Amino acid sequence: MPLLFRSYPIIRKILFSLDPEKAHEITLKCLDYTYKCSLTRKILSYSPSLPKKIMGIKVKNPIGLAAGLDKNGEHIDSLGNLGFGFIEIGTVTPYPQTGNQKPRMFRLPKSEAIINRLGFNNLGINKLISNVRRSNWRKNGGILGINIGKNATTKIESSVEDYLKCLNTAYNHADYITINISSPNTEKLRSLQEKEHLNNLLYRLVEARKSLSDIYQKHTPIALKISPDLELCDIDIISEALVKYRIEGVITTNTTISRNNMENEIFSKEKGGLSGYPLHELSLIVLERIKKNIGDDITIIGTGGILSAKQALEKIRSGADAVQIYTGLIYKGPILIEQCINAIKDD
Repeated sequence: MPLLFRSYPIIRKILFSLDPEKAHEITLKCLDYTYKCSLTRKILSYSPSLPKKIMGIKVKNPIGLAAGLDKNGEHIDSLGNLGFGFIEIGTVTPYPQTGNQKPRMFRLPKSEAIINRLGFNNLGINKLISNVRRSNWRKNGGILGINIGKNATTKIESSVEDYLKCLNTAYNHADYITINISSPNTEKLRSLQEKEHLNNLLYRLVEARKSLSDIYQKHTPIALKISPDLELCDIDIISEALVKYRIEGVITTNTTISRNNMENEIFSKEKGGLSGYPLHELSLIVLERIKKNIGDDITIIGTGGILSAKQALEKIRSGADAVQIYTGLIYKGPILIEQCINAIKDD
């Protein structure tokens, strides 16, 4: 692991003195700048090998970047240089949208958590695909997932059309596509996890994929990203749908609306999805239930609350085939990738 990554605690102090969303933008711009320079690119380059298959796809290692950090696919190459086995970009919607009103990101440092209510702010699927075309990550063998959602102005009854538009546009430019129906920051989006809506959505997507597979002569796996706030009976309904429609992957989980044991945090009452340390146990419950229901036939990607190698290992031991990090990267820095890989390798 590059020595510079070990100095992240110092860098974090500077970044945490800034507005969270501003710090996010600055970090990614700096990362791109260092990548464009061949010398610093080599200094920061990390490419650990621990081969694994997810959804039938071979990845260099089972540590992925979760969706949300690079919504528009503008930083794929520089993020890939950090050592991820796979990268997921988005969530992207058919048409550009600004998201919710600022401020909309809040740090909860005592809990090593973040609350966001961004609301799928993005430049739209066409711009994202343009950025993917310009990147070299896939051309050099990197695995790329594209996470898709619906526009905020689209009614739930018409939401399938938004997912279909994104699927059609992204299909030939992704190694897998994630269906996001679990963000708490788009009104009524989570209702798509209910049985009737879910079955209709998955049926339409799988039928559309048959045609796309013929057109492009490639099979692009589909993953479903679900909520940590589900009742056990809801998890069972989702499990049945995953098997019924032969969905290749499930990502457990998105952010939570729960605020248990966070009374001492100044921003704990802010609306939005909470990620980070407090999410780990909640997401683990969902992961374990899903694993019990579906066995080994569907790839499980564990995400939510991974801020240490120990937590990544707990996800793997509970049935995950791979894990994704995001908030852990913000609190711990890129060294977390190496720590997680070493823990899994040594287990």
